Amino acid sequence: MSQQPEDELLLDLPPALVTGEAVELELRPASVLTRGLALALDVVVQLAVLVGGVVVYVVATDGADEATLAASALALSVLALVVLPFAWETLSRGRSPGKAAAGLRVVRDDGGPVRARQALVRVLATVGEVWLTGGAVAAIACLASARGKRVGDHLAGTVVVRERVPRSQLAPLEAPPELAAWVRSADVGVLPDRLAVAARTALSRADSLHPASREQLLGSLATEVAAHVSPPPPAGTPPERLLAAVLAERRDRDRVRAQAARERRDALHERSRRLTGL
Repeated sequence: MSQQPEDELLLDLPPALVTGEAVELELRPASVLTRGLALALDVVVQLAVLVGGVVVYVVATDGADEATLAASALALSVLALVVLPFAWETLSRGRSPGKAAAGLRVVRDDGGPVRARQALVRVLATVGEVWLTGGAVAAIACLASARGKRVGDHLAGTVVVRERVPRSQLAPLEAPPELAAWVRSADVGVLPDRLAVAARTALSRADSLHPASREQLLGSLATEVAAHVSPPPPAGTPPERLLAAVLAERRDRDRVRAQAARERRDALHERSRRLTGL
């Protein structure tokens, strides 16, 4: 059996949620099979709630007319199929009973926790793509998506990820001193996420590679990275130091943007609190 080149192995990574230094590799999209198992467990719970509620209501209201029973059945259906899963995902930040058992969680596309709006969109879409079609639409959408997203995920801007993945212990990167001035003024924001992941993985494995393979792999990745960075790095920059400088700068800029976003959110919250007098 032919052996796949090292650089192809590093580039052939499953889709992931990538930010900054590309170390959030433990957040992997869930497989269709695992999502199906989680959904089946949720359906069992919802049907149990629905059937149990109907039985209790019928026993408690013995002799009620058909119109009342039909209205009650509709209310119980909405409770079991919409209100209950909405409460699950909102209160648990993306974990229904089935997802909790399967080690899954719903997150936003940027990796943040889902909010009530996203949970509501997903639940309403579930009624159509799961309950009304027997799950066929959801299965087709998941299989057609590189990140296993169903229609509700596309509409809400969410993705289901695996939580039970060992965290990789990667040493933090620091920009080499001789490249600090250049990389701070360089445009590194256009670097594709998958190239950043490949570069970060290569750096973490560099010490275990054969010297010739290491030189070839890091050199190839440095050439690709340099093509996305402007202005170009100083002539003669070693590939490993170039990759470390660019990835460290991306990480630092992401942290600055995240901090600025938190400060804006806090300022808006404080302004809203003062206006409402709460």
